[in-house]
Amino acid sequence: MTGPGVRQLPEVVIITGMSGAGRSTAAKSLEDLDWFVVDNLPPGLLATMVDLAGRMQGAVPRIAAVVDVRSRAFTTDLRSATEELHLRGIDPRVVFLEANDDTLVRRFENVRRPHPLQDEGRLTDGLARERELLREVRGEADLVIDTSNLNLHELRAKIVAFFGDASGPVLRATVVSFGYKYGLPVDADLVVDCRFLPNPHWHTELAPLTGRDEPVREYVLSQPGAKEFLDAYMEVLQLLARGYEREGKHYISLAVGCTGGKHRSVVMADQFAAQLSDRGLEVQVIHRDLGRE
Repeated sequence: MTGPGVRQLPEVVIITGMSGAGRSTAAKSLEDLDWFVVDNLPPGLLATMVDLAGRMQGAVPRIAAVVDVRSRAFTTDLRSATEELHLRGIDPRVVFLEANDDTLVRRFENVRRPHPLQDEGRLTDGLARERELLREVRGEADLVIDTSNLNLHELRAKIVAFFGDASGPVLRATVVSFGYKYGLPVDADLVVDCRFLPNPHWHTELAPLTGRDEPVREYVLSQPGAKEFLDAYMEVLQLLARGYEREGKHYISLAVGCTGGKHRSVVMADQFAAQLSDRGLEVQVIHRDLGRE
């Protein structure tokens, strides 16, 4: 309902996560998409910001607030703030940015700045304290992005993919192929293992190719159980997607793995992506380890 004297509730996104993981880049990306961005906002002021936006009769329809950990009350303050927003009819989305310790140490050393929780200890001590303080926030986040292997442009592209078209599909999906020998994608909601299928690596004519090549695709999809696996897991994904939408979640990340991330996982990831797209989801496909062998 709209009209004189009726406040229009803004869309709210909370950007948080590890220091050095790219919160500022994510915020700038949203600003470029015409979001009203507030940096370093104490969680207790979130409701105040929403009230001010509501009085502007739709002039500020989308607010992104960057909040970081500066005290041990951070988790409690953020939970209280989000609960208050829920009471006002607003379902804020939480974007959590993280990276592995090696990456974060390198980034801090490049800018020659101490970690905000480092005190008199080592940089790694500050990172450990921050991870512990953010553990619950990460577990409840709507979207987790691991920036360890992302440059600025790739992180911007992810943010644009998730937030760029408000008129698009309600649920967006990211499908990532990966190799188990390079480690699991830490920001995946679901992980699918394709190693039950025969490995094209052991066929001389297929080994140099990848899952993007037609001979490999035909080989993988012709194996016993491949089609049945796709069909059965798509039914699971549809159930999950409907549940995510009911719960107000806007993103789902599916990781599809094989041994090296070159053949089977690439084929199956492309298949999942195509079928999800056919069912109306906006899909982004990333072949994380393709080209590493």
